[in-house]
Amino acid sequence: MTRAQRKRDHINYALSTGQQDKAGFEDIKFVHQSLPNTALGETGLQSRIGELSLSSPIFVNAMTGGGGEYTSKINGDLSLLAKETGIALAVGSQMSALKSPDERRTYEIVRKNNPEGIIFANLGSEATVQQANEAVEMVKADALQIHLNVIQELTMPEGDRDFRGALERIGEISERLRVPVIVKETGFGISKEAARALSETSVSAIDVGGYGGTNFSKIENQRRQRMLDFFDDWGIPTAVSIVEAYSASDLPIMASGGIRNSLEIVKALSLGACSVGMAGAILRSIVDKGLTDTIEEVNEIHTDIRYLMCALGCEKIEDLHDVPMIISGQVHHWMKVRGLEPEKFSKRQRK
Repeated sequence: MTRAQRKRDHINYALSTGQQDKAGFEDIKFVHQSLPNTALGETGLQSRIGELSLSSPIFVNAMTGGGGEYTSKINGDLSLLAKETGIALAVGSQMSALKSPDERRTYEIVRKNNPEGIIFANLGSEATVQQANEAVEMVKADALQIHLNVIQELTMPEGDRDFRGALERIGEISERLRVPVIVKETGFGISKEAARALSETSVSAIDVGGYGGTNFSKIENQRRQRMLDFFDDWGIPTAVSIVEAYSASDLPIMASGGIRNSLEIVKALSLGACSVGMAGAILRSIVDKGLTDTIEEVNEIHTDIRYLMCALGCEKIEDLHDVPMIISGQVHHWMKVRGLEPEKFSKRQRK
């Protein structure tokens, strides 16, 4: 099977397997504020990922590219969505374009359609410094995502089986690249141990890419004769992974993995994230409803985030880090046994 066909299969299986709705946000409840002392018109959505300044805390996370016209059309629509709504956009892994130059156009379209937008390039942890520079130049990227996908590669019939030296390669790229480097998981979550190790390199941010959304184990198992279905329920739920990473690193923490709506976005931000990536929900909307309706949906999400901020007494995105919340259920249990003190979230106070 060609790499391009595999890219197309990934999109089709992502649509058919859907999102798992197991990211853990149902275990998070906000403490109501009867005296928020805020005005809706004073709330703002500006956010930062390290040195990058964004007009929205939402970004479109990495999905596709390298699958011919099919993926070029999706990336074209996603880039127009990002342009019209003012959100950042990450492309899918560009290794296919580095190995097959004919596929470059399926990625380059995002910069062509959105010349002034914030765009993240994307490669795996096997990449070299030279490949990282080529990927950034291909889309004139503002940052590079390096994705970690051990479980996907192990489940993928033709996947990698050797993950030695990944941290050292990430460290070298982050030291030598001219743009910030974001390290992201692909649906299985970042632990506090991994976050701590990454914080000792020169990377600029961590995207937890938690369990609960699109499941790449299930996707790759669809392509296997003998399924490794023990990986289908593997991973750290997104809500937990945000806290794990935030507790162990001073780096900006980005949240993604099964996040579907404004309430889950605000919960993710309140747990410690500085920005929130959406992929599966946006892909489904683009494919099922089209670009115009998806633009409207994202604009409505922006409006709803501001309503939630107003209700919680927050004018700025970073203010959400101080609002009290109650954590229960499996998320509470996980945090408790991992020493992450879920009770302290209930005692927070807005300054």
